[in-house]
Amino acid sequence: MNSTPEPPDIGFGQRLKIQRTRKGMTREVLAGLVGKSASWIKALETGRLQTPKLPVLLRLAEALRVRDLAQLTGDQSVSVELFTGPGHSRLPAVRAAVNALPALTDRVAPPVEHLRARLSQAWTERHSSPNHREALGQLLPSLIEDAQLAAHQAEDRTTRRRAQATLAEVYALSQFFIAYQPAQDLLWRVAERGIVAAQDSGDLHAIGVSAWLMAQAHRDTGDWDAADMVTTQTMELLEPRLNDAGDDPLAIWGSLVFESGYTAAHRGEIGNAWGYWDRAREVAGQLPDDYYHPVTSFSQAIIGAHATTIAVELHAGGEGVRQSERTASGRIPSRPRRARHEIEQARAYYLDAQPEVALATLEAAHKAAPETIRYNGYARRILLEELDERDGRRQQRASALADRMGMLNA
Repeated sequence: MNSTPEPPDIGFGQRLKIQRTRKGMTREVLAGLVGKSASWIKALETGRLQTPKLPVLLRLAEALRVRDLAQLTGDQSVSVELFTGPGHSRLPAVRAAVNALPALTDRVAPPVEHLRARLSQAWTERHSSPNHREALGQLLPSLIEDAQLAAHQAEDRTTRRRAQATLAEVYALSQFFIAYQPAQDLLWRVAERGIVAAQDSGDLHAIGVSAWLMAQAHRDTGDWDAADMVTTQTMELLEPRLNDAGDDPLAIWGSLVFESGYTAAHRGEIGNAWGYWDRAREVAGQLPDDYYHPVTSFSQAIIGAHATTIAVELHAGGEGVRQSERTASGRIPSRPRRARHEIEQARAYYLDAQPEVALATLEAAHKAAPETIRYNGYARRILLEELDERDGRRQQRASALADRMGMLNA
């Protein structure tokens, strides 16, 4: 990731070009993602057109995965963080647990079986709680410290490998808590430690989960090549071992197939994006009807939600609406994942020029899981646009939801 700051005196057009080229994106691709022409992008970059108004700025920021509008405008007085939510009150305790050195304590680690039971309960809490970050924030510090301690104290090879597989999944759970908070350094530390622990364990499921999350971390920073490398190599590792491996490794493989499609959609590669989704749908069809993977959510219930995501990432509003209306959010058992799907549905309606329906869908997402929508950059972007809307009723509705999300107090 290139984090070199731009000089403060360069113009909007130059900043736009820098951000676009850092992502390896052509003018044609960026133009397609924001519903404009390549010549319009060129006119912005060369200064023939002035800085666009807020709604268009927000669409450019979303397409480029720019986390703060000041990175495009250069004006720190209009700093607006899009893809980073507020810092949770329990983040310092989680950070301290991750950074703790197990070698500095004489306390005996709990048995791996005990840790597995606690980890299973933590996943249950995560899926069932509307305020899932608060629930995880309470459970994670002691779970992280105990899992690190168990991996450190394991004396025989078998116990060590089981402890490392458990630690890798604890790090995976931690990423769900840390994501979209102002803690990118901690997110990467946990992601990298998760990969190392998973590889040390030799457990295919642990390796797949850690790689799935690492690919997302790369993609969210705009490093699509790295995301593709992680998913492709892990799929090659897992595929020959899928026969009789059970539902969980199969679900992980299907999740990685979809991640490849998600990254292709970010690139604007329509055929590849839907091709990977088709393959993921075939994998989902091999799983039991009531199966639901506790980490990735991969299942028959989620594959329709994935179709909505592909459509909106390709900025195909009409197709996104069609796909979203084919998938009932009530089938998704996880509250935060249900809310995430409803946010994707809202994006589809907003792209399809149905802002009232989009706002109603965001309200449903807030009801399902307030801590999901509060940290979601796409939801924040829609509300920021609607706060600038001339229609007083829409502006008032957006303002009320933004207030409940804490956006107006940030």
